[in-house]
Amino acid sequence: MKIDKVLILGSGALKIGEAGEFDYSGTQALKALKEEGIYTILINPNIATVQTSKEVADKVYFLPLTFFFIKKVIEKEKPKGILLSFGGQTALNCGIQLFKEGLLEKYKIQVLGTSIESIIQSEDRNLFRKRLSRMNIKTAKSFVVYSMDHAISYALKIGFPVIIRSAYTLGGLGSGFAKNIHDLKKIVNKAFSYSSQVVVEEYLEGWKEIEYEIVRDKYDSSIAVCNMENFDPIGIHTGESIVIAPSQTLTNSEYYKLRQLSLQIARKFEIVGECNVQFALNPKSEDYRIIEVNARLSRSSALASKATGYPLAFVSAKLAIGYGLHELKNSVTKTTYAFFEPALDYVVCKIPRWDLKKFYGVSNRIGSSMKSVGEVMAIGGSFEESLQKGIRMLDIGMLGFINTNKKKIGSLHLLKDALKKPTDQRILFLEEALEEGFSIKEIHDLTKIDPWFLYQLNNIFQTKKEISSYESWMDIPNELFRKAKKEGFSDMQIASLFIHKKEKEESIYDLEKRIRKYRKKRSIIPYVRQIDTLASEYPAYTNYLYLTYHSIQHDVLYEKDEKSVITLGSGVYRIGSSVEFDWCCVNALNAIKKESYRSIMINYNPETVSTDFDVCDRLYFEELTLERVLDIIDLEKPKGTIVSMGGQIPNNLVLKLYENEVKILGTSPLSIDEVENRYKFSHAMDHLGIGQPKWKELSDFETIYQFVEEVDYPILVRPSYVLSGADMNVISNQEELHRYLRDKVSVSPEHPLVITEFIKMPKKLN
Repeated sequence: MKIDKVLILGSGALKIGEAGEFDYSGTQALKALKEEGIYTILINPNIATVQTSKEVADKVYFLPLTFFFIKKVIEKEKPKGILLSFGGQTALNCGIQLFKEGLLEKYKIQVLGTSIESIIQSEDRNLFRKRLSRMNIKTAKSFVVYSMDHAISYALKIGFPVIIRSAYTLGGLGSGFAKNIHDLKKIVNKAFSYSSQVVVEEYLEGWKEIEYEIVRDKYDSSIAVCNMENFDPIGIHTGESIVIAPSQTLTNSEYYKLRQLSLQIARKFEIVGECNVQFALNPKSEDYRIIEVNARLSRSSALASKATGYPLAFVSAKLAIGYGLHELKNSVTKTTYAFFEPALDYVVCKIPRWDLKKFYGVSNRIGSSMKSVGEVMAIGGSFEESLQKGIRMLDIGMLGFINTNKKKIGSLHLLKDALKKPTDQRILFLEEALEEGFSIKEIHDLTKIDPWFLYQLNNIFQTKKEISSYESWMDIPNELFRKAKKEGFSDMQIASLFIHKKEKEESIYDLEKRIRKYRKKRSIIPYVRQIDTLASEYPAYTNYLYLTYHSIQHDVLYEKDEKSVITLGSGVYRIGSSVEFDWCCVNALNAIKKESYRSIMINYNPETVSTDFDVCDRLYFEELTLERVLDIIDLEKPKGTIVSMGGQIPNNLVLKLYENEVKILGTSPLSIDEVENRYKFSHAMDHLGIGQPKWKELSDFETIYQFVEEVDYPILVRPSYVLSGADMNVISNQEELHRYLRDKVSVSPEHPLVITEFIKMPKKLN
């Protein structure tokens, strides 16, 4: 039967653990089907996604992803096939319900790709464990339970500590780590609120977590596209951990053993398309356990696609409609075929971002259930370079692994506790531990992080000490300067080490500017490298680029004809800034191409469509810092740069770019500043005679107390250059005000903070 009409289920609303990555994978799948002339119908109520744009799918239904509405669409459209693997857990669960209710059989709809039976066997914890047991593949000692009594009974049989997991959920929802019966009861109750099936599993403390992305076609050809290693040990969800690709600490024997097991599992489960296999690996032996298999695209597979340049979702969609790997060309090289396993001559670091400070009373502890709202991916010539870039990409005010502006814990006891109990701040505490003289062994014993990673962090720390030993940054020898840049030190980071040594007052931004100029004079500059998926073994002319100091020449010849336009992306997802800015960027890139300019994208979010190398003429998977954007502008010599599509990060750069004589397309940087700067905006409203609450700039702490006496509580505190009301607070009394000033405020002329009266009962208009 020829499949000429296909229904695709999206992931619906963005949520923790299920976000922009499914817009990316769904968009790729729709492109792949359209290329084959297949009529596509998409159900997705998320208006901010690229895939719901009119030119992507042939027909879009903005409807809830529930059985009732999907049934109505099927009755109306009568599709011949359905894709379930591109919409996360939501789509998968809907597909299973359609199968169990007999709707797929009734309308003779073919599930394309991995069969529904295989999906159920990978999702149902009990069936999954039994299937692997028959294959003589080790799983963690575990029991599926349907009641609290059984959970307690089996936990005692396994022995505490145990991990609790719920079936048919995403992002470790409802899971947790129980050290005793009290913990167990609390977590199991929560797990049952998400699923009727709960797993009690042995806790493999200190074991490594390793992932493989496997692609298999209907002819039983399969490849391992990417393997990834978690920085954190087992017990911390992979979405909560720093993840490195390719793995750095596995022996050749360990790597191939786990690869072989992954391929074996893909074959036995009859995967057609892509699957993700997660392992726990004993660091002291080659003992292993299978944690889970995801028979669908996931956040890990979006990461693997961007890390390797291998378009997993696109290839998976083609395999789902019947192609073999030997029939598909590699999208990057255009000469080799899709059955070539990617080879990486660089290191990729994924780092999660949390927004826990936006909630009151939320624990910052991280574990087996996801709390992170977004993630970044950094590419470098070494782990150190990649990690430091990644930390800056989080956009939380950190300069890298080395931060001179951070608050210290101050107590060795509290520091040890912070290392032992993982939180969203642990990477900061690792630097403090090195500063306090902790040995690598001590840190490893507390964190169970592999010593190899800790030694690389120590390399960065030792370089910082060496740089700091000089009285002036101008005294740093060229060799040490180059070494620091290879280890990911930014100009701002180096400036921060010397800013307090200066006798005359100088802003850190001015010092950064001087260091940049001095460094370029010494020819210490980054070079552009291509990601070609095959480590330069075959000729490739790819537009997928990154900058590194581990190179001696550019892989790209630049035209310098002012026929390119740079668009700055939105960076990491956070609460209040996510997929909507990806939509803006993709549409901007399309418009630029239509006007016959080269479209240049700078972004680093692996979940986005805008970081797909086929949506623009050149993609720089890079930091959105002033230093790196200027590096790229120096090379591209563009007609101009667009800052209005990517949300807050590009807006925050606009004045600095203007000061560096960068041509900004669209609204003038001075006008943007007048809107973003609360002080200037309020002045403008006064000048225009537009009514607003009484206001005052917070120039010093005395001002605020005088203003409060005048207007009384409550007051509204409004920072400049923020999105979605970040750090905006209604303050009702003196105690809240003290707390806000202590925890939140750093008074800066560049980001002034305005306080206004809070109008409780507005006067009636005449």
